[in-house]
This record gives sequence, C-alpha cells and structure tokens, in this order.
Amino acid sequence: MLEKALVGTKKYWTWVFFLFAVIGVGAVAYMQQFNYGLGLTGLSRDVSWGLYIGQFTFLVGVAASAVMLVIPYYLHDFKKFGKIVILGEFLAVSAVTMCILFIFVDMGQPMRIMNVMLHPTPNSVMFWDSAVLGGYLMLNIIIGWATLHADKKGVSPAPWVKPLIYLSIPWAVSIHTVTAFLYAGLPGRHFWLSAVMAARFLASAFAGGPALLIILALIVRKFTKFDPGREPIQAIGKIVTYAMIANVFLLLLEVFTAVYSNIPGHMHPFKYLYLGLEGHGKLVPLMWTSSILAIVSLILLIFPALRKNENTLALACIALFISLWIDKGFGLVIGGFVPNPFERVMEYWPTLPETLITIGVWAIGFLVLTVLYKVAVSVREETEGVELEH
Repeated sequence: MLEKALVGTKKYWTWVFFLFAVIGVGAVAYMQQFNYGLGLTGLSRDVSWGLYIGQFTFLVGVAASAVMLVIPYYLHDFKKFGKIVILGEFLAVSAVTMCILFIFVDMGQPMRIMNVMLHPTPNSVMFWDSAVLGGYLMLNIIIGWATLHADKKGVSPAPWVKPLIYLSIPWAVSIHTVTAFLYAGLPGRHFWLSAVMAARFLASAFAGGPALLIILALIVRKFTKFDPGREPIQAIGKIVTYAMIANVFLLLLEVFTAVYSNIPGHMHPFKYLYLGLEGHGKLVPLMWTSSILAIVSLILLIFPALRKNENTLALACIALFISLWIDKGFGLVIGGFVPNPFERVMEYWPTLPETLITIGVWAIGFLVLTVLYKVAVSVREETEGVELEH
C-alpha cells in the first residue's frame, strides 16, 4: 500500500519537498551539534534538559492520546469513530517517531542510546520509558497497518489484531505515566515533585492530542475526498473540552499548594515562570500567552453553540494546542531547573542551531504523518467508492 504515497497532486508534492528542505536544514544544524557537542545549545550545568526534552515530553502525550479513540471504538463499539480511528493511530506513530528522535538529538553522543539495550537497568525510569515507547510504536504500526489492509480488502481485521488493540490501551496510559515519573521521581526538583504529575500529563495529553487530530481531520476533509465525518469530530471536541478542564484544574491545584504553603522550593519556580524572579523573566511572556490561549480555548469549547461551529472549534483547538505546547513543551521542563538547588537563577533559551534541529525533527514527524495519511486516505477513498457502487 505504500505505493499510494508515491502518487499525488502538485500541492501534495510541494508539501513533501518543503518538508524535505526543512529536514535538510535541520540535518545541517545537527551535524554542527554532533561535531561541536551540546555546547552549541543553550543547555548548561544548571539547565540540562531544554527544548529537546520538552518536545519529547509533549509528543509522548500526543502519542498516548490515540487511546481516546481506541477505547470508544473497540471497547464500547462507538461506530462513529470508525473512519477517524486510523488517523489517530497513525498520528501516534508519527508522534512516537519524533519522541525517539528528540531523545536521539538530546543525547549528545547518540551512540550512547545503544547502552540502554546493551546494559539494561530495570531500576531506572529512563530504561522503562525507552522500552514502553518502542513497544507502543510497534503496536500502532502493526494495528494501524493490519486494520487498513483489512479495510482495503473489505474484510474484518484478523483475529490476532484484537488482543494487540486491547494491549495498546493500558500501554498508551503507561507511556505517559512513565514519562511523568521521570520528573516526579526527582526529589531535588520541587517543581516536579508532585503526586498529580502523572494525572496532569494524562489530562494535557487527552486534550492536546485529540485537538491536533481534529485540526488534521479538518485538513484531510478540505484537501481530499475523504470525510472523517462531522459527528466524530464533534465527539472528539467534547473529549478535548473535558480533558482541558481537568488539565487546568490540576494546574491550579499545583499553584494553590505552592503559593499557600509558601515553601520557597515549590513557590519560586511558579514565580519565575509567571512573574519573574530576581530580575529574570524570559519565560514570563510565553507562560502568560499560554494561560490566555488556554482561557480562550476553554471559552470556545465549553459553550456548545461555539463548539458545534467547526470554524470556531478549529480555532479553539489551535489555541489549546499552542497553549499546551508552551506549558508542557517548554515551561514545565525549564521551571524544574530554575532556580537551581543553590537558589540561583540561571536562565535558559534555545540557540538557533537547537531551534533548527527541533524544527527539523518536527518536519520528519510531519513527513511520516503525511505518508501514512496519504496511504490511509487513498484506501478510504477507494473503499467508500466501492460502498457507493454497491
């Protein structure tokens, strides 16, 4: 079926070549980093995780969000998700691919990744995170491809696919829970030392991932003959609404605990992110932008009349996605390092090469997504045509 990705319109090929160009720029920047080292980035002894790990953290959530389609469709027989579930599974494949690449570029010496397999350390959360990510990637590739192949032939998926689908449900929850434990398991970082960190991660995942899926479904409808359906999109919109409410609620719990307790280790990171600390406030405009976009998205999502308008829904999803990207893909990671254990403020900001590498990895993810969606949409268009003839 991959041959379907080799046939497309002028717009399709323009988009593909544009992605290749962006990937090329990112590859050149990465070769500079590979030769020089991580000193080329804005990272330091005080802030050892930055843009790369922030993207990894955010995209694990996007990948895990596929379960919000799998559970209703396969466990509760919610047939309305029949057309769109494959888009969610392939989005997960793309997201996990980017997660792995962001770990790769963050390692400095990528050969060290082999040590995870050559010298497994079950007492390390990082070991389990790499294990569940690789497993989830394989699960979604196998399930998505087998389901699509069955659709092409007009038959039900093979019996062996269903156990894998059921396995993917707790696996999806586990990949983001384990990622949250990477942060919550560090006692020296008060900003992350929270029992609700995993819950926050899952709530933001179940808001941001489906929001991106809605945007992608609307794009697919506009540029192809395949219509994922209005009802599935509206149903996902409700999921996004409830998940975003939960995400904001959990964040406010963290803020209340930090501010009311007045414990410096808990309070200072929030103060640095939202008000600035000791004259340092590079992230303040970003974090307030995230908060404003979150409020705007909730207003547009909570009221049914606004949410049912697909233009408004798309706007809400874009605002929500950007808000969560800032909060989780940047602020959450940096906030844990500032101030440092000596209560000194050492700020971080990505360098140009670091930014270009990040954009390059996103371009690889969108290229994978474009190819998989091209195949899926082509098959769906064919099967819908056959159904109409019958």
